[in-house]
Amino acid sequence: MRTFLDNIYRAGGVLAAVFMFAIFTIVLLQVGCNLIDFIAQGITGEAIGLVIPSYAEIAGFMLAGTSFLALPYALRHATHIRVNLFIQRMGPMGRQFSDIWSFLIGLILTGWLAYYAWELVVESYEYGDLSTGLIAVPIWIPQTTLALGTTLMAISMLDGFINCLLKKSFFIDGNAEELGAE
Repeated sequence: MRTFLDNIYRAGGVLAAVFMFAIFTIVLLQVGCNLIDFIAQGITGEAIGLVIPSYAEIAGFMLAGTSFLALPYALRHATHIRVNLFIQRMGPMGRQFSDIWSFLIGLILTGWLAYYAWELVVESYEYGDLSTGLIAVPIWIPQTTLALGTTLMAISMLDGFINCLLKKSFFIDGNAEELGAE
């Protein structure tokens, strides 16, 4: 199960990286088009009018996908911002208590967000909502990346919560064992 979950988190991270590279590529191409237009205007007195239709909107959609799909991978690798100054001053039991409550609250919030994100995807699909750019994108497509990312984050919060409970015997017998104890 551990390998399966790690592979899911990794897949989300890889997809986020692909979206990030796509954003880079789209913006770079649009800058190139602007440069060609600028040069053409300087030479001929008139711009060619090169443009990538809806590039800013599509890049924004991909940014949402990048942000949300990377969340579980970042959590698994402990790269989220934590209040380490506060956490370092706690003993092992205090840290475990803090982690358990943090994962529980995170699970509730991300679970709630994931539920309503999927509701929004279904609603957008049923109503046939389209984006307002030059290229009319069915809005449920970019919303799916948000919903998928929040769902994966809720799963990773549950995973962290269960691991925190199982790997430390804080709530079982009162001993503060270190992480990794079986």
